[in-house]
Amino acid sequence: MARGIMPDYFKSEFVKIIDRKYFAKEANPIRTRAFDNLIKQGFPNKRDENWRFTDISSIKKGSFRISEKKDAPNADYNISGHELDSLKTVVFFNGHFQESLSTLPKRVRVISNQEYMEQNDWALSQPTKSSFDLLNTAFMDSGVSIIVDRDIHINEPVRLLFICSGDEKLMTSPRIHVDVGESSFLSLFEQHVGDCSEYFFNQSVIVNIEQNARLDHIRLQNNSESTINMGNLHVKQQKDSTYDFVQFAFGGKLGRTDVNIDLCEKGANCFVRGLSLSDHKQHLDVNVVTNHYAPNCISGQNFKSILKDHSSGVFNGRVIVHAGAQKTDSSQSNKNLLLSKDALMNSNPQLEIYADDVKCSHGSSTGALESDALFYIRSRGIDQETATALLVHGFASEIIEAIKNQDIKDLVITYFNNWLEQKN
Repeated sequence: MARGIMPDYFKSEFVKIIDRKYFAKEANPIRTRAFDNLIKQGFPNKRDENWRFTDISSIKKGSFRISEKKDAPNADYNISGHELDSLKTVVFFNGHFQESLSTLPKRVRVISNQEYMEQNDWALSQPTKSSFDLLNTAFMDSGVSIIVDRDIHINEPVRLLFICSGDEKLMTSPRIHVDVGESSFLSLFEQHVGDCSEYFFNQSVIVNIEQNARLDHIRLQNNSESTINMGNLHVKQQKDSTYDFVQFAFGGKLGRTDVNIDLCEKGANCFVRGLSLSDHKQHLDVNVVTNHYAPNCISGQNFKSILKDHSSGVFNGRVIVHAGAQKTDSSQSNKNLLLSKDALMNSNPQLEIYADDVKCSHGSSTGALESDALFYIRSRGIDQETATALLVHGFASEIIEAIKNQDIKDLVITYFNNWLEQKN
């Protein structure tokens, strides 16, 4: 399908969503503009440099139905099977916020996106970095806005629990706004789980971090093997703010995370990390762009992948140091471990520098387990499977150790160990 041609099922579903009565009609012009731009722009294909290694034909041919409120569970649905019950949890079921199942945190305002847009006179922030941003805006009728006012510290992580379930081919477009006020701190944990037979998840998270504020953001994606995951993350940082992001991608048949970070004022720092585990014919793609617009900012990108069977992965990383962003300190690293001769990784770290007083580095490596290290461990009487697991653990530990909350770290380690046991 050529770029610029829109699948018919999107057109028919768009007509339906415009007619929905439970979302304010004031949003319809915003939706329509986004959808018109999407039709003009079309979906990317392999002629697009940032998409040359990722095939999205399954989306174009999918005929997904846009999720509705009726796809939510009964009020007595039990979420206790999804670990970390002690955390304050905002629950989404098939993309829709479930207030009755949620335990909302104190000192954090959780409001609907409709309320958020009403409070901002419908001046909706509209990132347009990709076709999937436009798709999210066109079909948004779910999600929440999380607001932390000035001088508030929320030390216990707030969990966003996304559950997908059902036998229908559903598409959901949750939109999450996160506003962290001046001199405030928030720890946010996204957990994506589900057992749906076929599912297209297209999420946009839009973050604004005010002066001297900090956001720690962890994302754990462990959806079913038939899920398509598209994650669009946009972050704007003000003076002396900090953003710390760690992503763990385990599930899905196709996954793509687009991260766009703007360091808008001096002294802003961001650190983004990720670990992807793939097997069978899974394809997991990460695209990260960090824009240094102001001087004296620090950024880091550190992503790792472990691939097996016929799986494949992509890392596209860009650091752009704009003119005037002197004293920039930026590092970029991508390391990939191939546990099968049939696994394939495409890595493309990039630096664009338009300032002359900067400290920037980047690097990439892809390969199999070191035979000498494996031999050394086995010479100590350790069997092949255990020796392999030890080396894989060592490779992944740097990313896992970036998690500050012990309960979340233990959960990730459990997922990781289960993956190793099943895949070795």
